[in-house]
Amino acid sequence: MTDIKDNPEQYSISTVAKRSGIKTELVRAWERRYQAVTPTRTAGGHRIYTEQDIARLTLLNQATSHGHNISRIAHYSLDELKKLLQAEEAAKPTKLIPITPGHPNKALAEEYVGKCYTAVTAFDGKTLESHFENAIVELGIQNFIEELLDPLFTLIGERWKTGELRPVHEHMASSIIRSLIYLLRNNASCPPSAPKMVVTTPVGQLHELGALLAAIIAELKGWQVTYLGANLPAEEIAAAAKFTDAAAITISISSCADDNVVPKELRRLRKLVGIDVAIIVGGRAAPYYESILNEVGVVKMHNFAHFRSYLDELESQKDKKRA
Repeated sequence: MTDIKDNPEQYSISTVAKRSGIKTELVRAWERRYQAVTPTRTAGGHRIYTEQDIARLTLLNQATSHGHNISRIAHYSLDELKKLLQAEEAAKPTKLIPITPGHPNKALAEEYVGKCYTAVTAFDGKTLESHFENAIVELGIQNFIEELLDPLFTLIGERWKTGELRPVHEHMASSIIRSLIYLLRNNASCPPSAPKMVVTTPVGQLHELGALLAAIIAELKGWQVTYLGANLPAEEIAAAAKFTDAAAITISISSCADDNVVPKELRRLRKLVGIDVAIIVGGRAAPYYESILNEVGVVKMHNFAHFRSYLDELESQKDKKRA
């Protein structure tokens, strides 16, 4: 065993994450699944890395951000990785880019949807978690959410309505996603000027996965997000918006009922925050409340891509006001 303090050229995982630009959890995942690097350990069992490890991880990070699959390049040598990136640089502007809706690499996401759905129907949580972990690495966070999770949970919901799946199948899949949130959250600090947002669900809405994923998408867009969890009354949501000076409040509505709770809460929230704070509403059950959404003047989100586009609009409006 080695003592990291005895050798200044050996580094802790936190230092590696900072220098390579890869989250510590993702470093561990690449080690475990793809043997991208093989650290030694201290007498106390802590991982220690070399300069070469940091160089490899940095290059792998650059390559995956350009659309390369980690499973295919994890064993490349440093020279091979450098040549791969140099070739892309020379081929600009036709180099590979991260997948987006409509991009040919979308086929990889569709393949994952199929594999994940098979694991859901088999009620095989271990395999589903493995597929999710691999997809986060290979697709990137935004595409994992938009190209895999969104269609997967839409499919699960449809099959649940037809009786092919039970509610417990959806609960199992949602639970696994929550356990992987540490891989999805953006650890980068936002500048003081970053727009602020509060994300939650209103009273009676207990399913928070849609809200949580919306929070992650907003973080990826550079917003400073305060995530409040589920089932909050309008007064508390408004208070959080005031405390944080939020420019927007995002709410997920995943279930509908023949009552006046959601309409009452939305009316109350709009009255409390006024017209200067944007209220964004999405979720599977949002169309059920179409009339109240129109009455209150909220922005209705059709999907996560629409959500991202609207965040761009809000930032553009903010810049115009500054000018």
